[in-house]
Amino acid sequence: MRVIVVGCGRVGSGLAGTLTVEGHDVVAIDRDSKARRLLPKNFPGQFHVGNGYSRTVLDAAGIRSADAMVAVTSGDNTNIVVARTARETYRVPLVLARIYDPRRADIYRDLGIPTVASVRWTVQQIHLMLLHRHLTPECSFGNGETLLVRSQLPAYLTGRRLTELEVDGEIRVVEVTRGGRSFVPGHADPAEPDDLVTFAVAATALGRLRGFLGKELGT
Repeated sequence: MRVIVVGCGRVGSGLAGTLTVEGHDVVAIDRDSKARRLLPKNFPGQFHVGNGYSRTVLDAAGIRSADAMVAVTSGDNTNIVVARTARETYRVPLVLARIYDPRRADIYRDLGIPTVASVRWTVQQIHLMLLHRHLTPECSFGNGETLLVRSQLPAYLTGRRLTELEVDGEIRVVEVTRGGRSFVPGHADPAEPDDLVTFAVAATALGRLRGFLGKELGT
C-alpha cells in the first residue's frame, strides 16, 4: 500500500514508522524540515517539506498513485483542507483525518471522511482503519491496545471448533451470534455457516486474526 502521511509530529512519525516496518510505501509531508528528525533512523520512505494541501507538494509526493492519505497535522483547519483536497481533487481511495475539536466531527462526517483523536490512540486506530478495515471494531480498551472485533466466519471454517481460532494472550472468542441468537460458545462448539463471531484481540494481533479469517486487504 502507498500511503501519504501529512504532518510528521508524534502521530504522523509513529504511523509512518509502523507502516514502513510492515513493508508499505510511505511518504511523509511536513512544512517544518526539522520534523524529519522524528522519523525512525534509516526511515526507508520519502520525506517532503511543504504544506500538505499544496498541489505542487502533493504531486511531488506521488498522490496520484496513492492508496491512502492521512492528515494528522496540528491544526483542524489544515487537516480538513488536506483531506478534502485528497478526496475531491485527487480521488484518493481512503482518506483519514485527525481532529482536536470534536465539534468539527460533523463537518468531516458530512464529507465522508473518517476521523480519530488523541495521540497514541490515533496511531493505533489509523493503522487499524488502513490495514484491517474489514474487521469491524465494536469498542476498544485502554489506549486501543485491546479491541472487540466482530466478523462473519468464512465458509471454510465451518465445522472447526471455535476455540481453534484462539491464541493465548492475543485472541479470544467471546461471543457468537447464530440465527439472530447470541451465546457464549463452549470449548467444543463448532462453527456453523454464517456465524457472526466477536473476538477480544490485541491490536498487535489483528493481522494474525485476519489471516485466520482469510480476509485479504482490499477484498
